Amino acid sequence: QVQLVESGGGLVQAGGSLRLSCAASGRTISRYTMGWFRQAPGKEREFVAAITWMSIRTYYADSVKGRFTISRDNAKNTVYLQMNSLKPEDTAVYYCALDTASGAYSSTATYDYWGQGTQVTVSS
Repeated sequence: QVQLVESGGGLVQAGGSLRLSCAASGRTISRYTMGWFRQAPGKEREFVAAITWMSIRTYYADSVKGRFTISRDNAKNTVYLQMNSLKPEDTAVYYCALDTASGAYSSTATYDYWGQGTQVTVSS
């Protein structure tokens, strides 16, 4: 059974930075695409970023492009999301997810396993 555990969320002022981590256990993630999604209150879960196996490609939502960076350390079985220049509209619960079948990277339906989420709050 795969477990994904996010950490690194918190409260930060607008313009600040946070680094989220997603530690995986139960399966080696190096062969799989990993994604980050977020969900704000009253809104649907939305795609943030994804990284393919061996970090060959990365993908970002337009709303975070140039501010967020996804990376992975396969030796640590961990994926990261570096978030810079944070805005109040980035406030949400952030989830990491694992895709075992290389589907559409921006679709929640693609991902087989999800973490419990970590809260990010950006104050203005």
